[in-house]
Amino acid sequence: MVAVGKKVKTFEIEFSDPSKSFYISGDKVAGRIVVEVSEVTRVSAVRVVGMGTAKVEYLKGKERCREEIPYLSYEEVLRLDDQPSDKDGSVILRPGNKYEYTFGFELPQQGQLVSSYTGKFGSVHYFVKALLDRPSQPALECRKLFEVEEPLDVNTPDLMSPSGGMREKKVTCMFIPDGQVSLNAKIDRKGFCEGEEICIDARFENTCSRIVIPKAAIIAKHTYQAKGRTKVFQQKLSSVRGNHIISGMCDAWQGKTIRVPKIKPSILGCKILRMEYFLLIYVSIPGSEKLVLELPLVIGSGSSSGFSSRTNSMSSQDGGSSTASNSWVSLRMPSAPPSYCELPRDCRLDTPLLDDYDGGDSPIFMNSHFQFPSSPPVYGEVEGEYNGNSRMLPVC
Repeated sequence: MVAVGKKVKTFEIEFSDPSKSFYISGDKVAGRIVVEVSEVTRVSAVRVVGMGTAKVEYLKGKERCREEIPYLSYEEVLRLDDQPSDKDGSVILRPGNKYEYTFGFELPQQGQLVSSYTGKFGSVHYFVKALLDRPSQPALECRKLFEVEEPLDVNTPDLMSPSGGMREKKVTCMFIPDGQVSLNAKIDRKGFCEGEEICIDARFENTCSRIVIPKAAIIAKHTYQAKGRTKVFQQKLSSVRGNHIISGMCDAWQGKTIRVPKIKPSILGCKILRMEYFLLIYVSIPGSEKLVLELPLVIGSGSSSGFSSRTNSMSSQDGGSSTASNSWVSLRMPSAPPSYCELPRDCRLDTPLLDDYDGGDSPIFMNSHFQFPSSPPVYGEVEGEYNGNSRMLPVC
């Protein structure tokens, strides 16, 4: 409710379905504008405006970088039913009555909107604004936000296909070779929805003299573009870890799971901001930079059919060739869905930017040419319970 002075007591927007959490493309946004006055008031017009804008804004040194893209623009002059009006369209509102101006408009069709978003350096906001025009007085204004979620289907052949890769790193000590660390990992698909499990099949080999630790994390990457400049920061949303691997040993993950936390779907269709996700599989090596494999993820709306199609997607890939399957180790996919008892704790999306996922000195997870206004806090790993689905093997 909006209290607006002596003459106009109430001026507010009410949606027809207040329980609706979000709208999608093609939906009708409908409601009413409620006006109550404490004195006789002449109203020239009541206008309703629907707007949606993507905005990016940040400082680069002393320069303010700012860009905007409109996605929704609607305006209408509203009339009262059964209310006499003058020749100029104005009406007289009297105290003790409650006046309701109804409105309604349809959102653009699919592909023309971007999901609502609020980030560190940008946003996508949709709102309804009402304007009350009075003779010889400034217009009164009120507004109300509403959420838009653009449908994103992850049940496409590309997103249902497996993804994987291999990385290896030679380790030195005082410029003297000290063996190497290798990882080879694979996931059965790239498209997921919140609450689903990502099954990781991986093999790690350690031939250096140090004890290493394999880990995995879901990362959100926010990209902002304005005036030809780009600003990026990343957040760790959830993570799991495996056993320590001593020198001369291997570790194998077969169906190790990490849950997709409660997060917004990927934003891929906006020219000035993007929100992307990826699965980071990495090995912490004391005294050295981490060995990192990055696998892209797409988080969709609704639910995916990944659990029922896991077997089909895996079998369709058995006869094909890929970088991972032709590498030094072949991955054996589980014949049955993995146990879901290993659930990492969910982290909120508004976690501050992390210099390093383990609190070390090597900021390998942040682009060094981007400067941020303050030094963010160091966060520890969110560790899932170990359910015994990895096993230690001697190096062959």
